Amino acid sequence: MADDKLDVDAMLARFRDRAQAVRERPLPPVAGPERQRFIEQAQLDFQDFAIVGDATWTFVDGVLTLTVDLNPTQE
Repeated sequence: MADDKLDVDAMLARFRDRAQAVRERPLPPVAGPERQRFIEQAQLDFQDFAIVGDATWTFVDGVLTLTVDLNPTQE
């Protein structure tokens, strides 16, 4: 796939959108262990989508590299 056909910024924006959608997803009417599994999966989904969505990227010689800074931010 050539770099002129791949819109990486749009792809990363979709991951950010997915992370937000997971965060806003309502809990289904379940209780007990099923509810806990749903919550745990939502947390993992959010984490995965947010990590990719925050990546910076380079495309060199046909190789797309996503860089993710996992250092805690200083506020």
